[in-house]
This record gives sequence, C-alpha cells and structure tokens, in this order.
Amino acid sequence: MSTAEISGLREFDVELEAANLRGQWIYDEMLESVVGGPRPAGVPFLWRWQDVHAKLRKSCDVMPESLTARRNLSFINPDTRGTTHTMNMGMQMLKPGEIAYAHRHTMAALRFAIQGGPGLVTVVDGEPCQMDSYDLVLTPRWTWHDHENATSENVVWLDVLDIGLVLGLNVPFYEPYGEKRQPQRENLGEHLADRGGLLRPAWEQVKTANFPYRYPWRDVERQLQRMAGLAGSPYDGVVLRYANPVTGGSTMPTLDCWVQLLRPGQRTEAHRHTSSAVYFVVRGEGTTVVDEVELDWGPHDSFVVPNWSTHHFVNRSAQDAVLFSVNDIPTLKALDLYYEEPELSLGVQPFPPVPGNLRSR
Repeated sequence: MSTAEISGLREFDVELEAANLRGQWIYDEMLESVVGGPRPAGVPFLWRWQDVHAKLRKSCDVMPESLTARRNLSFINPDTRGTTHTMNMGMQMLKPGEIAYAHRHTMAALRFAIQGGPGLVTVVDGEPCQMDSYDLVLTPRWTWHDHENATSENVVWLDVLDIGLVLGLNVPFYEPYGEKRQPQRENLGEHLADRGGLLRPAWEQVKTANFPYRYPWRDVERQLQRMAGLAGSPYDGVVLRYANPVTGGSTMPTLDCWVQLLRPGQRTEAHRHTSSAVYFVVRGEGTTVVDEVELDWGPHDSFVVPNWSTHHFVNRSAQDAVLFSVNDIPTLKALDLYYEEPELSLGVQPFPPVPGNLRSR
C-alpha cells in the first residue's frame, strides 16, 4: 500500500471506531503473532515455602480474625492477574479454634492440606471432611463450605480455584451463609460422599457431580508406591489423576488434580500443551525447566507452568520426588482446544495386557 493509502486507511479506522465498528484488517497483526501457537499467558515463577509461610504467620498478627475473606495469600504471576489466566492458587492459615465462615460461589475450588491433622475439617454441603496433611478435599461450585481448626496448632492448606475462567466468562456468583457454620447432616447414612464409593443406594438417583469428596493421602501414597515401578509418562513420570469417584473422569468439570512421582535422578522429556498447571512440592528436590527458565524447588515450594510453555522435570534428590498439581485440561478438552507437542501423550497408552492372553500359541 502507498503512503496515501495507509493514511486513508488509518483515518477510516478512526471513523469506524467512532461508530463502534472495527475492520477485520486490524486483527491481521494479531493473527500473524500466533502462527505456531499462542503466547504463554504468564511467566514461569516459583514461590518459596519459607517466604510464604513467614507471610502467613505475619497475616495472623495483622488480621487477628480470618472473617469471611479468609486469611489467604494468592500467588500472583508477574505477567497475569492470577496464578495462571484460568486459575488462582494460594495458601490459607487458620489459628487454633478458628472458623472460616460459611459461603458458596460459582468458582470451583479445592483444598490440599499442607499442615493439617485430626481436628481440621472442611464442611461441604453439611458434611465434615477431615484434612490430614496432604489430603485433598473438594468444594465444587455452588456448594456451601466452611473450615474449622479444632487442633492446638496453626494449620495451612493450599487453595486452587478456577476464578480466572469464571471471571473471563462473567459468571461469578457469591453468597455468604450469614453465620459462621452451616448446619451439618445428622444422619451418617445421608452423607453424599459415601455415594461415590463401591456401594450405593439402589433406590436413589445416581449423583455424578458436586460431591463433598475427600482423597486421603494414605490412599494416594499407597497407589503411588504400587505403580512406582512402571515406566509411566515420558513427560511427567509416574503421574496419577484424582479421578471423579463416579465417572472416572476429571476431578471437577473445569479442573483436574494430579500427583506425580519422579524417581531419583530422573529427567523427563520436554513437551508443551495448551493447558496451564500449578504445582506444589510434597517432597524431594529438583528443577523444572520452563522455556529455558530453571525453577529449582524443594519441599512445600509452589510454582507455575503457563500454557504452551515447553517444560521438563529433573529430580535432583536421592529419593523419590512427589509433586501435587492442578491443571485446566478439562476445560480445554471440553472446548476441543487441548493440544500437545511433540505428540499427544494424555490417555493414549493401552491398559496392561491380560496375562493369559500373552501365552505362546
């Protein structure tokens, strides 16, 4: 285009803007920038446990009562409004005898206990869920929930919510219960969490969503150790999903929780995917390299891997390293927007073969 033509087009752009219109040509530069995939939303970043825990202790002094807002510190990525563009991760502390008031919202949320134990519970739709250290408790969207610390020590847990997704779709709803505690179910037989087990009432409808569900760490650890000798994923090691207890699908409709074991000295292969993920180190020391940025982590550190960022894991310790993580894969898969490079690795390997079928003929 000539100089005069460019000038005329720019004047026309201003004219269109005044009429609340926009020419398609405005997007050409944007489309050229995403040839080969999106720009990662956010940057690789790590939050040290010792730093976060110190701030949590200080928050107990400057905020003597947790109130409805919670004594929660959100992890803010330097390049996004949240931890990722779809999720917020943070840590919350309760003092002995303290209650975090009951409320509900359309953000799906989960709680992963870091310093828990008998006496720490999250009550979900009237059902108390115990939070021992490293237990996972779900508070699905629009379920009433409150937290109570009946222990003699400060307790800490990890919060993850799909708040970026909910705000981006402009569907946030919030409702305080109006009292500290919600009423709890008196009849143990009415607990919905039990409907996610192997035995269920034959006379009831099948409940498939919004379970007030707890995944005890003792069960997770046992399963990790049983599968520790398998090859696992070349990109994530021995990685297990916290499956929906009824459907076997993702933990919640928008979020999936994983736990992965990296053997001593293991170095995984590099890949990238359109989903983003947040990580918490249960144990071990290692490095996650994200787009050539080295995140050196140790016990209870947290870090983020933005979407479409090439990354791999290295276990630098002499023991197994174990990472808990949350991703937005279910959202991407529901929209048919989940991609991986250099290959699709999620859910592609076959089941273990039947031994009897392997006999020579």
